[in-house]
Amino acid sequence: MQDALPIVIVAVVVVAAIVAALALLRGKGVYDDIRAGDLPIRPDPPGARAAEIAQLVAARDARRAARGLGPGDPLAPLGDDLRAEVRAHVEARNARRIARGDAPLDVETEIERRLRQLDG
Repeated sequence: MQDALPIVIVAVVVVAAIVAALALLRGKGVYDDIRAGDLPIRPDPPGARAAEIAQLVAARDARRAARGLGPGDPLAPLGDDLRAEVRAHVEARNARRIARGDAPLDVETEIERRLRQLDG
């Protein structure tokens, strides 16, 4: 009985290799269907980008109005925690620049620039 075990193992491996080779030669790969593209890529209709930007700006202004700010306030009074987080980020970046031998940043100017970027 134990003498037949190696023969059975070799036979199963050979049959599996033959089946795998036939499946590889016979069929298309799974990724061929994906590459064919079930969803065609169509360009956006004209004006869609402008409409989306207008929607984003309106949503931002609505959030600012809910906080009691007008839409024209470039720098709203931000929370101290956000300012502290941006300061820590800028100071860490500045320390890495100095360690590399680059010129240091003006921390206050960089903080104001990043806060303006976040405000949108």
